[in-house]
Amino acid sequence: MGKLRFGISAKLFCGIFATCMLVLITMHWGVRLSFEHGFIDYIKRGNEQRLALLSEALADQYEQHGNWEFLRNNNRLVWSILRSLEQNPDGNNHLPPHGWRTQFWIIDQHYHVLIGPHSPVPQEGIRNTIKTDSGHIVGWVIGSPPERLTRSADINFDQQQRRTSWLIVGLSTLLAAAVTWLMSRGLLAPVKRLVAGTHQLAAGHFTSRVAVSSNDELGRLAQDFNRLASSLEKNESMRRAFMADISHELRTPLAILRGELEAMQDGVRKLTPEAVSSLLTEVATLTKLVDDLHQLSLSDEGALAYRKSQTDLAALLELVAGNFHARYASHGLTLQLSLPEQAPFFGDPDRLVQLFTNLLENSLRYTDRGGTVKMTLHSAADRWRLLVDDSAPGVADAQREQIFERFYRTEGSRNRASGGSGLGLAICRNIVEAHGGVMSADHSDLGGLQIRVELPHVKL
Repeated sequence: MGKLRFGISAKLFCGIFATCMLVLITMHWGVRLSFEHGFIDYIKRGNEQRLALLSEALADQYEQHGNWEFLRNNNRLVWSILRSLEQNPDGNNHLPPHGWRTQFWIIDQHYHVLIGPHSPVPQEGIRNTIKTDSGHIVGWVIGSPPERLTRSADINFDQQQRRTSWLIVGLSTLLAAAVTWLMSRGLLAPVKRLVAGTHQLAAGHFTSRVAVSSNDELGRLAQDFNRLASSLEKNESMRRAFMADISHELRTPLAILRGELEAMQDGVRKLTPEAVSSLLTEVATLTKLVDDLHQLSLSDEGALAYRKSQTDLAALLELVAGNFHARYASHGLTLQLSLPEQAPFFGDPDRLVQLFTNLLENSLRYTDRGGTVKMTLHSAADRWRLLVDDSAPGVADAQREQIFERFYRTEGSRNRASGGSGLGLAICRNIVEAHGGVMSADHSDLGGLQIRVELPHVKL
């Protein structure tokens, strides 16, 4: 047989219920002990009161007769005195109306028993002195201490209280079980939802969400779970899109290479310098794509080596722009610069050159012939702001944030000749964020796209 396993619901129920029962039983025994001791103490005080009144009544009788002969073995006289005390004609209500609950003895001044049972006189009983008006001690009334209940009415009353007490314990137990069950269910309902949601996530169902029903720790945990599920869903969607984009990007140059090589193998196309140049072009495209993927993976992980030092953004922009002037001229584009004399900045010069190169490469690919590309750098509050504006064509509002996603290109044909790998701006954003900056896109006054880069301003 397998080992019996209790779920968290059963454990919580048993824990709370056991605590309730421990408190309930402890209170029950405490109340019982308090009642029994209090009841016996109540009887004791009543007996002391009666014995004191009896001693006073006997002192009066002794004064009248002058000796104890009238009382010796005269039990009827004693009970007559007791009944008169119980009736309490003076209306002072000295005695409780429940009668005697203990044995008593009346002894004279010579310690001879006048009235009482045949058992020995207790040494530690209730002792009341019988005195005459002149102050002479003529005897004592001695009662046995009520250490336990002996009278049937008292015993019946105690048993009735005991039964009532256990009935209350039973009803309280049922009430505690019901309340504990409801409480455990209510407390564990959010936990069970989280467990079910976690199982869904573990099974790969990243669309799973849990209801947030409170603002306590469990509510915040449910909110964090939903955020985690949303992130996993987004990452899974990006992973699938990334794999689909990679396969798409690799399929085209590989298909071209295969077609070219099969044509040469079949003799359809000869191995000429032009054919080799075409093959090298596709290989270069593949090499560029693999390099961009490597750079992107490094920048995503923060593994790019950043060797930051004091540098000048204006000098770096002039250096990169100088390398692009010839290419821009060959495409019929005009490159304009508006830079300050110095732009001190603490960063990695190599990564910043890579950033500026990718920005100019992006504008070169996406700006129509005869257009203009303008780079403006100026100080804005505590930041350097770099604006790269190009002329037509522009992008739609919905595309402005998408252009920073991997493999995204604005043209629907996904033509590699104009679109490149679609990774340049994604790498740019990672480099900017690694320098504590932000990167965004907007419409340009020149009719095309404006890329805005803001980097923390550091003065020399």
